[in-house]
Amino acid sequence: MIAIRFVPIPTTDAEALWNGGRDAYDNPPETMISDGDGNPCRHCLQNIEEGEEMLVFSYRPFPELQPYAETGPIFLHKRPCRRYAAEEIQPPMLTMSPDFIVRGYSANDRIVYGTGAVTDIADIPAYAETLLARPDIAYVHVRSARNNCYQCRIDKIEAPALAETGAYG
Repeated sequence: MIAIRFVPIPTTDAEALWNGGRDAYDNPPETMISDGDGNPCRHCLQNIEEGEEMLVFSYRPFPELQPYAETGPIFLHKRPCRRYAAEEIQPPMLTMSPDFIVRGYSANDRIVYGTGAVTDIADIPAYAETLLARPDIAYVHVRSARNNCYQCRIDKIEAPALAETGAYG
């Protein structure tokens, strides 16, 4: 069995946006009010409560542009929040839908074909462990099964301490 951890977006990415930075398409993030239904913050991995301000922006969870570097809309609390720290526990935001796409990526940030599967929330950890046991898979993404929006990343525990570096890989 492989030990896994659920990894939010790096704090450096969130801080850049909180401090007026621009998104993956070089646009300023939009400020919206959460309706409380399915607006997960990708930094604290909690739902953004109804009435709270949130940032909506395009995000690319890959180090560089390449054909498999998917970009899409995600949410962030408008006010700074604490980065998700209970990484070995499936985050609360992954209970807001009955299932998610779980997909493996190689060390060169390409999709490993045949790994993407719509996965019931209870089965996410086991499927991620199965994928990460393979030598051709470096990390896993959890994405919305309905809209393909990036939710979080799953790494093996023995990977470099992302909480210390604040960066992927």
